[in-house]
Amino acid sequence: MVTAFQNSQVLLLAAVLLAACLAKLTVREPAADASHHVHGVPVPAGLARLTALRGSRGMAVGLGLGEGVLGLALLVTSHLGVRLATTVAFAAATWVVGELRVRRPDAGCGCFGGLSARKVERRSVLRAVLFTGAAVASLGAPLAGLDVLLDVQAQVGLVLAVELALFAALSPELSALVERRGLPHCTVRPAMPCERRRSPIEETYATLYDSPAWIEHENVVASAVPLDVWREGCWRFVVFPARVDEQDVEIVFAVSTAERDRTVRSALVAPTPTPALAPGMAPASDADLDLDAGPALDPGLVSDAGMAGRSRGYQLPSVSSSGGASS
Repeated sequence: MVTAFQNSQVLLLAAVLLAACLAKLTVREPAADASHHVHGVPVPAGLARLTALRGSRGMAVGLGLGEGVLGLALLVTSHLGVRLATTVAFAAATWVVGELRVRRPDAGCGCFGGLSARKVERRSVLRAVLFTGAAVASLGAPLAGLDVLLDVQAQVGLVLAVELALFAALSPELSALVERRGLPHCTVRPAMPCERRRSPIEETYATLYDSPAWIEHENVVASAVPLDVWREGCWRFVVFPARVDEQDVEIVFAVSTAERDRTVRSALVAPTPTPALAPGMAPASDADLDLDAGPALDPGLVSDAGMAGRSRGYQLPSVSSSGGASS
């Protein structure tokens, strides 16, 4: 049974690699989004360039040809070097898909060319992990793929059928293929733009408390009551007092307001001190202020939420990612 399972992994991996090669060579990826924004927040320039390189046509063709060569090699030879190269390739693909899931959740993985243009989902990461496990299991397979096909055993066929069904269930590319062929399919309601969507505060707290970012900083949070909460575009910011290395700091959590695949990011900032008044001085009243001095602010550029955040001294778009995706 173990040998049959190992031999079936060779056939599975060969089929997946050849399918990925065919998709990359025949289905072009859509043009990359020039704005390079994730839920309204710009991504770093270096990451944007890497994403553009990954989505280029030349890169897709090169990866597709490499996958085709590996798939054919699995069919014609049982050499350990081919199996090791396949394992390394799938392990690298798993890392890339995981990074895209965290860093660029709005970008597609390109695993099957233009069919993989949708944003990376959890099932895409799980699929890559399972393929890597299959590649590791195939290291001990005694036969090449063609040899297994020439003498197919019932156990091999059963295992392969179950794995192909699981692969289909974990592949969002199937719905994209159905749409391209114009076949009838179940329609999915498009997600509302995150900047326009109403996001209840209860949803924000539920997303925050289930996120890796909260788990990472939970032990240093000094109070369960936030110091400040406000929303800007596709993010709701929640500020908690904390104590790190015997110093008082503040943790700013940025919680996505997207309908699906919400993410949470966090940053540690020093609290902004309140200026002290000199003895004998009183706070300025409205009558003492020259409201006509200086240029007028454009109401369309300044929101009450944004002013609340900036008054605390935060650089809102520059929130470092210390948490992964959260549902």
